[in-house]
Amino acid sequence: MNDKIVPRINTNLRTHTVIVPESINQASGIIINGQKIRSILFSTDVAIIANCNADAVIAVYPFTPTLQVTNAIIDVSQKPVFAGVGGGTTSGARVREIALDAELHGAIGVVLNAPTKTDFVKALSDYIDIPIVLSIISIHENLEERMLESGANIINVSGGRNTVEIIKELRRIDKTFPIIATGGPNNETIEAVIEAGANAITYTPPSNGEIFRHIMEEYRKRCKMTDLD
Repeated sequence: MNDKIVPRINTNLRTHTVIVPESINQASGIIINGQKIRSILFSTDVAIIANCNADAVIAVYPFTPTLQVTNAIIDVSQKPVFAGVGGGTTSGARVREIALDAELHGAIGVVLNAPTKTDFVKALSDYIDIPIVLSIISIHENLEERMLESGANIINVSGGRNTVEIIKELRRIDKTFPIIATGGPNNETIEAVIEAGANAITYTPPSNGEIFRHIMEEYRKRCKMTDLD
């Protein structure tokens, strides 16, 4: 019998867990120190991070990275964390020390923003032991240099509508280099980036407010039923 039934258990107080799309399971995954990672939750909301089924978390945010934020996310997450450490507005020694602290605090990898200079990535790769994830956002970057000559261990593609095109171009350069990519809004876009060659997929969950709105609607229905009784 080839079909295997997978038992599922959801306890009463975990009914609102954020579930990543099943289509992500089609990705090959990336094995880091023995841990296979296919689905990566893109969030800094600690409540959502603590209640999701993704394989890992990518914590990148549009503010200057701080040890306080990085450590709080790592502490609350039950999954491996790729910690954003800057590389755009924040650069130099500050990024280096934040990256080292993230490693010592338990991050599985650090994420550098797209503007990070290649020379800095090389220097950082000699300074920390965990994987460096280098973001690529444009087809017009020097893709071969960024992927093969920077010292990065993983490429993170976040190119909006051009994400698939960027992945395909990267795969023309190297067929096996680890690639994480933004999956987009639905199963069709997720499957497209996997087909293009992405090994792991980032998923943006609904916001805390969106999830809570659905819960409140359910509460109101219960109240209405009670009034009718």
